[in-house]
Amino acid sequence: MAIRQVLRMGDARLLQVSEPVADFSGLQELLVDMKDTMKALNGAGLAAPQIGVNLRVVIFGVPEMRNPRYPDAEPVPETVLVNPVITPMNSEMNEDWEGCLSVPGMCGLVPRYSAIRYQGYDEYGSLIDRVASGFHARVVQHECDHLDGMLYPMRIRDLGNFGFRDVLFPNSPVQDE
Repeated sequence: MAIRQVLRMGDARLLQVSEPVADFSGLQELLVDMKDTMKALNGAGLAAPQIGVNLRVVIFGVPEMRNPRYPDAEPVPETVLVNPVITPMNSEMNEDWEGCLSVPGMCGLVPRYSAIRYQGYDEYGSLIDRVASGFHARVVQHECDHLDGMLYPMRIRDLGNFGFRDVLFPNSPVQDE
């Protein structure tokens, strides 16, 4: 349908807590726009608040044919997740580099739970209940943070590990967010 403009860090709408979805019947146009936007920008995920829609809806997925922004990432199933709930499987956390379509050109070392259970609903209201680890778990946590007004730089422990991707990784083939 349409590629939407992605809000950037500094826009107050990104700091709001999103509203739960009560009526699944009106989601189809939003989801098409979110998928088109994510694909056009080579994202691994996108949250509705990033395009100015204050609903608890995220999409994510990295197909087996690698995403150019995440060339070494393991595949993540394409998922629509509505009204998600995340439960850590244990207290183990790890740090890895993240970027965000709302923080273009930058990346940071972000701590995340290494294994999670996530629950919610698909676009038709059917229950989703999965366990994820590694990159899959990281993507889900990153996208769901957007629903609570949280951007990844807010989770960085040491701002010495936050900066422009092309400066931190000058030899990386992927420079554009």
